[in-house]
Amino acid sequence: MKQKLWITLLTYLAYCVDKELYKAIDYLKEQVRVLLEQQERQNKRILLSNSQRMRVAAKAKKLSRKMLEQCTVLFTPDTVLGWFRKLIAEKYNGSQNRGKVGRPQISQEIVILVIRFKEENPRWGYQKITEQVVYLGYNISTSTVKNILIENGYDPEPDLTVKTTWWEFIKSHWDVLAACDFFTVELLVGRKLIRCTLFFVIKLSARKVFFAPIKPQPDGDYMKQAAKILTDYEDGFLKGKRYLIHDRDPLYTSEFHSILKSTGVKPVKLPPRSPDLNPYAERFVKSAKEECLNHLVLASVKQLEYAVNQYCEYYHHERIHQSLGRIIEPIHKTNEDAEIVCIERLGGLLKSYHRLAA
Repeated sequence: MKQKLWITLLTYLAYCVDKELYKAIDYLKEQVRVLLEQQERQNKRILLSNSQRMRVAAKAKKLSRKMLEQCTVLFTPDTVLGWFRKLIAEKYNGSQNRGKVGRPQISQEIVILVIRFKEENPRWGYQKITEQVVYLGYNISTSTVKNILIENGYDPEPDLTVKTTWWEFIKSHWDVLAACDFFTVELLVGRKLIRCTLFFVIKLSARKVFFAPIKPQPDGDYMKQAAKILTDYEDGFLKGKRYLIHDRDPLYTSEFHSILKSTGVKPVKLPPRSPDLNPYAERFVKSAKEECLNHLVLASVKQLEYAVNQYCEYYHHERIHQSLGRIIEPIHKTNEDAEIVCIERLGGLLKSYHRLAA
């Protein structure tokens, strides 16, 4: 009997509490409606900050779906629950700690390298260029190289229409090529001018020059002796060369040719009136005369030999060759901090400037 009485009492109290609670909820809802009507009159939307949304969502999560529908006026239950789901997602969001996504950006160094290979080797396609770039230590795919070429206006496929130029042809063979020629210098002996003929050989690849012993009027015996000097087994100037280019001067006798052929050097006789086919030898003659010999009055063969030797030293070790982009064999050790020194030859006719080591 007492137990039933307590249950009845608790039920009544719960009813009273729920009744007061529902009245409180109705009162709060009515206040919200009044605020909402006032907001609509001003034609303004209700905008909440992230912090306000989080607060509302945290409170809404504690209510049941039915109670939430009864209490919510400003927002729908789905909107409030959506805010709560977003709050959970932000808690476990690790995107700030995530590294960069996607393919890494291609460095400008690789782009420049790919374009350089294509410009210098038009017969190369994107596959061969890729192999060369990878060989140099870069990590890159064929599709990336292909896209680089297309973006910069180049055909990624090899250009098979490119023809070999004479420059490319000579350059690919000039390690085995040498050329020779004669030129004359006038000597003032007493009151007479005596013509002296000089014979020289030049290596095309290295631009090294060798002068045979000077004889004012060379003949067949002189040429035979010059051929023996040039083809000496141990230190001949033509050692390792296979072809010697020369013009149709009668001094290139059959004996001269025989000595060359016996050592594996094939003489190549040029067509008549074609000095342009021996450009390196012709250019050396012009350089030697314009830079040195045309500015001297020589009175003997010994003076001529001295002048030629001095010019060869200058030509090989001090003169900058534009076609090679450097000095052939620098004999002066350079030091970037050292003073610039002028080296003079032939009384200052030939000058060069170097930084010499202390």
